[in-house]
Amino acid sequence: MDNNSITTKDVTFKVFRFNSDTDYLPTYKEYKMEVTSEEVVLDILDRIKWDIDGSFSYRRSCRHGICGACAIQVNGKATLACKMNLHELTNIFGTELTIEPQSTKHAVKDMIIDKSDFWEKHAKVHPYLNSHIEENPDTECIVTPEEAERILEADLCIQCGACHYACPVTQINDQFIGPAAFVKAYRFEADVRDESHKERLEEISLPDQGVWDCVKCFECAEACPKDINPIEKITKLHQMVFQENVHKNPVAERHAVGFAHSIKKHGLLDEGELVRYSEGNIGVLKHVPVAIKMFKKGKIILPWNMPKSDKLDEIQKLVKSSSTTKY
Repeated sequence: MDNNSITTKDVTFKVFRFNSDTDYLPTYKEYKMEVTSEEVVLDILDRIKWDIDGSFSYRRSCRHGICGACAIQVNGKATLACKMNLHELTNIFGTELTIEPQSTKHAVKDMIIDKSDFWEKHAKVHPYLNSHIEENPDTECIVTPEEAERILEADLCIQCGACHYACPVTQINDQFIGPAAFVKAYRFEADVRDESHKERLEEISLPDQGVWDCVKCFECAEACPKDINPIEKITKLHQMVFQENVHKNPVAERHAVGFAHSIKKHGLLDEGELVRYSEGNIGVLKHVPVAIKMFKKGKIILPWNMPKSDKLDEIQKLVKSSSTTKY
């Protein structure tokens, strides 16, 4: 870059500081700096440690967006410190930036967190290829380009944990496996050489911890620095659960089936019927107080008044052509 094209901005950084050995609560320290259009967030972390406070702690390694070690949050946005340009961030958030670890709940020292929960859940999905290998094979184990494409670049995950700690479900449910582990599970479920499809799907579809507890908020897709789109893989795993016939028929699975049933029947979503389909007639009773309030607000349509889509025939054809599994 030509030196004449380098611009500068005055930026105030509010940086999370905490030491689990000595501190009861974290603090936020302010550092005012002039930053250039060439600098990324990691440069600021380096400047704080090298020029201001040598006790400041963070993780870093490759500086090329490959290792995932420097994953942090800036103004609540998950990012790799080595990847995000500061001037781009100020264009989004202004000249006050708050730098925090991926998870303040798991903070150990400043930007460093304890990722043991992440790795424990990663191990749960059997993140390896399970295949019978001949000791002295006569031929190669060939994977065609079409078969390799089914992995959908899930093998590009760098295990940075950005999606895991951005997921609201992992924040409130310690059992939930999380999007990063689901991506790893999908990577091997989609591999034609793997022989543990049913066992792995049974593990990731268990109530409270499995794929059916995903709330479809898309935070994982927003957080991923490699554009892997974990929510896509979670949706694929939903389909695989039915294809391999390992579903256990919990509420979340019936909810998915009920959704498709409603679209096929009406071309629209019948939310009242969806609750009954998912939780049964007795289960509906606990929702009656909320249902009454919604009815008064015009938010619920009674079954006999449920309209049909003007293009129901076309919708039903699409549902039929796109359905690959019988529920």
